[in-house]
Amino acid sequence: MSDTVSGCTRPRTTATEAEVEALVHGICFKTGPPTRLGVEVEWLVHELRAPRLPVSPERLDAVYTALRAVPLRSALTVEPGGQLELSSLPAASLTECVDTVSADLAAVRAVLREDGLGLVGLGHDPWQVPRRFLRQPRYDAMEACLDRGGPAGRYMMCTSASVQVCLDAGHEEPGPLGHVRRWWLAHQLGAVLLAAFANSPLAGGRPTGWRSTRQLRWAQIGTGRAGGPALDTDPRGTWTRHVLDAPVMCVRRDGGPWDLPEGLTFREWIRSGRPRPPTLEDLDYHLTTLFPPVRPRGHLELRMIDAQPGDDGWRVPLAVTAALFDDPEATETAYRAVKPLTERTLGRPAPHNPLYEDAARDALTDPELREAAVTCFEAALAALPRLGATTEVTDAVAGHLERYVRRGRCPADDLLDMPDGASRGPHGRETRP
Repeated sequence: MSDTVSGCTRPRTTATEAEVEALVHGICFKTGPPTRLGVEVEWLVHELRAPRLPVSPERLDAVYTALRAVPLRSALTVEPGGQLELSSLPAASLTECVDTVSADLAAVRAVLREDGLGLVGLGHDPWQVPRRFLRQPRYDAMEACLDRGGPAGRYMMCTSASVQVCLDAGHEEPGPLGHVRRWWLAHQLGAVLLAAFANSPLAGGRPTGWRSTRQLRWAQIGTGRAGGPALDTDPRGTWTRHVLDAPVMCVRRDGGPWDLPEGLTFREWIRSGRPRPPTLEDLDYHLTTLFPPVRPRGHLELRMIDAQPGDDGWRVPLAVTAALFDDPEATETAYRAVKPLTERTLGRPAPHNPLYEDAARDALTDPELREAAVTCFEAALAALPRLGATTEVTDAVAGHLERYVRRGRCPADDLLDMPDGASRGPHGRETRP
């Protein structure tokens, strides 16, 4: 969730509506042959000996100070609740991406281990209530803004973690690797990825009734902040309108607390000029406060995948996603597999539609999602050697296919099967988004 917007920083000059439209339209989809791949891996940080106990802010501060002295190729950032994130540089291949992030994670784990801490791959903390570690104006404003809609925002900020896969936008021209097809596929296939990798069924030590409680939290935040635009054949135009018509989270001040306008869209802010005229720098910031399941940032950022179990579980969604988007044969198979699922969206943008709701709640116990997932995983597995994937990576994907996908299961089901009471089933179901 830590965000910077590259290619968009401008001096503090007042922005016109035409300038904003042109800038967003120009930067959101940078087209060309798909050649680069990236991943952002978020982790909860727990005590190794007593993972249910909270880690004190003092210990987190000390270990993050130590980590900043460690040479890493990935960018290391800290999330509001103290979660750790590594963001890879754009890689020229899946193998390069996997090797770089794996080496960085090994270095990070060594430092954490010295202080009795470890990285935990869960989409939502099963035990902790939201406690904010970072005290910065951005997160003060975010918390206050999201609190208007209920507690989901605090849970998202402080107790969630994900695997975010970043892909090139694709070719300008039509076709399987064109940006219009890839934008559409990212949203529809996103529901299958959400279901196949759901890994957050618990909160407060009890089942929530959702296999991806993390996705539930995002949906509860609302359409303006965490929703995507309608899908059509003009992704640039629809995203530009979505950005301008999305609510402003805050108006930053150089000194003192930031303003928190309620219900003010960026378009309305430009037209009214109140409480002060917005600048292009404000647009940069506004783009980082929108959290749709697929975010165009020149490239496509897929944000619907829960953090995965084990030290290397994150490699599987990275490899599967890369194969299904960058191998022409696999992407055609994935397109055919997920196309029948589109009727279940009822034409509503993700994630606030029945398809995403079913994926987050039921995961692969849903027969149609299971069937699509099996087809997509088999296609990815066949494509990975063509992408130069190592045997280690292909074996991990094959293992996930056999252990979970073919059986209609996901990592969340392992947690629900635990003998400590979580196996009693999805009782106490929370309100649907």
